[in-house]
Amino acid sequence: MSERYEYRPAGVCSNKMVFELDGTKINSCTITGGCPGNSIGVAKLIQGKDIDEVISLLEGTRCGRKMTSCPDQIAKALKNYKASR
Repeated sequence: MSERYEYRPAGVCSNKMVFELDGTKINSCTITGGCPGNSIGVAKLIQGKDIDEVISLLEGTRCGRKMTSCPDQIAKALKNYKASR
């Protein structure tokens, strides 16, 4: 059964991330705000992937001088989702 999870990222240009998750699998991700091309590309790349795999790949990614990035915020969102279950 698919579950919707919304996350409000911090410290980045995007302002909302919406995930459709099925157990430990990411069915889709929609990112509002930020760099459209990058957001769409990253969302496509994580589609169908395991949550833990995506966290491992994206966690700690920085954007320029920022201490975080949209990919890092995806990892944080997925960690929060897991912790809430």
